[in-house]
Amino acid sequence: MMTIVIIEDERLTANDLAETIQQIDSSITIQAKLLSVKEAIQYFGDNEVPDLIFSDIQLGDGLSFEIFKATKINIPVIFCTAYDEYALTAFSANGIDYLLKPFTQASVRAALEKFHRLTQASQKDSEALQYERILKLFEGRNAEASATLLVHFKEKILPIKLEQAAVFYLEENLVHMITFDRKVYFPGKNLEELEKMTGRKFYRANRQSLVNRDAIIDVSNHLGRKLWVNVSVPLKESITVSRDKASHFLRWLSGED
Repeated sequence: MMTIVIIEDERLTANDLAETIQQIDSSITIQAKLLSVKEAIQYFGDNEVPDLIFSDIQLGDGLSFEIFKATKINIPVIFCTAYDEYALTAFSANGIDYLLKPFTQASVRAALEKFHRLTQASQKDSEALQYERILKLFEGRNAEASATLLVHFKEKILPIKLEQAAVFYLEENLVHMITFDRKVYFPGKNLEELEKMTGRKFYRANRQSLVNRDAIIDVSNHLGRKLWVNVSVPLKESITVSRDKASHFLRWLSGED
């Protein structure tokens, strides 16, 4: 009988995932649903390790990779994430599966099938070191946030500190950068590349915008489905955050992530 532990700080999401897993295979036992890094470390110190873990990346008290570093767990983990191109690149490079939120029964089924292929191939032994490598990639994002970006302005190339950028946004298939002094430049990079450079002080609010925490004035609910983000620089369109990313965004804004 297969056992699974879910690590997810949103109770409704954890319950939904557990229900979806058991709809796919009723013989699977959900061994536990854990809400934080601290709770998970304590749990794995006192309880039997399951066959598989589904884990959110950003928990209320830190990155879930810290759990696997602290406990030296050596079993497959399927990471659950909202849209984060940096994370997806890291997982692809290290052969670890991920589940993109909001998940569907089809995507959960595909992840479980990949787990079965993994165990049949006896690849478990390499997992622990891979978690540590990905954790280092995430930790490195903060150091990169002070980097300089070279931008074209008229006939010149200007060095602009990333910390001077308030918002990067996509308009007419071209990425713009607006600084805190309300100047607009064209960085010559796409948002995925900029997201990798900017560190945790920036948030990928949606597919069109990447926003600096210091640029945010306030946030409001819009019809209970999205968050509207008010920033200190002028934009043609409002920055919105979808409902499935709202809790994560607010934790990031408060500095918890």
